[in-house]
Amino acid sequence: MVWAALCGVLAAGFSYFVGLARWWLVIQLLFVPTLLLALSLKISPYWYLLLFLIFLAVYWNTFRTQVPFYLSSRKVWQALETLLPPAVPNQTFKFVDLGSGTGGVLTHLAAVRADGRFQGIEAAPLPFALSWLRIFMSTYRDRCEVHWGSLWHCDLAQCDVVFAYLSPVPMQQLWEKAQREMRPGSLFISNTFAVPDHPPQRTLTVDDRHQSTLYVWQM
Repeated sequence: MVWAALCGVLAAGFSYFVGLARWWLVIQLLFVPTLLLALSLKISPYWYLLLFLIFLAVYWNTFRTQVPFYLSSRKVWQALETLLPPAVPNQTFKFVDLGSGTGGVLTHLAAVRADGRFQGIEAAPLPFALSWLRIFMSTYRDRCEVHWGSLWHCDLAQCDVVFAYLSPVPMQQLWEKAQREMRPGSLFISNTFAVPDHPPQRTLTVDDRHQSTLYVWQM
C-alpha cells in the first residue's frame, strides 16, 4: 500500500504539472491504492465484467461524440412547459429531444400537454431501453415515442420545438443543422450549453442544483 500511495502521489504530481483539471488529480491519487484494495477483497472478475457492460450500455459512443450522459432536472422539465407553443384548438405541435436519455423530459411534457407530439432520439442502449419502457407503460404512448439512433440522422424540418442537453463540443455543428432544417418561427432550446458566437434571443435560469440555464433561439 505504501508503494501504491507513492504511485498515486507521483501520478497526481505529473497531472498537476501538465495542467489537468483538479478532479483528475483526485483520480490519479486514488487509482492505484483503490486497485490494490479491490484486489485484496478478491471480488469475482464477473462483477467487473458486469459493471463494464453496464457502463458500456450507458455511455456507448461517448468517446466519439464527446457527449456525456446528462439528465435534465425536474425543474428544467417544468421550465420547458413555459416555452412550448400556446395551445390552439384542433392544432398540435411537435417537440423533439435530441439525446433524450431515460425519457424524463418527454413523459413529463406529454403528461401536461395533450396537444403535443413528443419524440426522443437516444443513441445509448440502456437509456433508450429505459425510456422506451417508461413510455410503453404510460397512458400517452400514442403521442410520445423514442427512437434509437444518432441525432444527426433526425430530420428537424417538421419540429416546432427542438431541445438538446449535450456538451459544448457538438453545439456549433448542431446549430448549423438547425439552421438548415428548422422552419422559421420554430424554437431551438439548449440546456446549459450555448452556441459559440450566436447569442440567444432569450435565456431562462432554472433554480435547480446545477443552476441550469436554458438558451432559446427562434429560427
